[in-house]
Amino acid sequence: MENFSDKLKVLLLQYLRQEGVVGERFPICPDVEDKWQEMLEAYMPDGVREYNEYPMVSLGWIMFVGMAMAKFWDVDWETYGALKTLSLYEGLRNKRGFDEMDEYILEEVLQLDEEGCKKTTDIVAECACITNTFLRNQNIEPGTKAAVEAYIECLHQMYLMGMAMQLNAMGYKMLGLN
Repeated sequence: MENFSDKLKVLLLQYLRQEGVVGERFPICPDVEDKWQEMLEAYMPDGVREYNEYPMVSLGWIMFVGMAMAKFWDVDWETYGALKTLSLYEGLRNKRGFDEMDEYILEEVLQLDEEGCKKTTDIVAECACITNTFLRNQNIEPGTKAAVEAYIECLHQMYLMGMAMQLNAMGYKMLGLN
């Protein structure tokens, strides 16, 4: 799965750099990254339920969650980081329900204006499309352990891309050491 994950990461970063929403160096935020496994466990029941009929939603919404986590890290990680990840996820999901979690994150958590919401939504939709196409072109038999592992890797990359996008939007830049 490492090669699968690396290839997907390259595809997504290429697109996000083209759109000017991430820098050349991928940002590292161990606090947000360390929440991934718990976030996956919280998100999986919703993500799996949605995937067959709405794969773009299933893949895209976790990118919005990654954005929210980066915002929480910037605003007050001492408080947010101490919360159980299930509580963080349920807080995001339950404000307006799963179907409108994207709008809640964009409008209330990230506090984007109408233009920012549209641009971000379009970028997330394209990332979900890239990811879904990549996943479907792997010829992995549905319902197998390999299929589940590939889906989880897709979610992980989307979460990290959401984190990277939001860190960039807040002005964080990764610089090389001289």
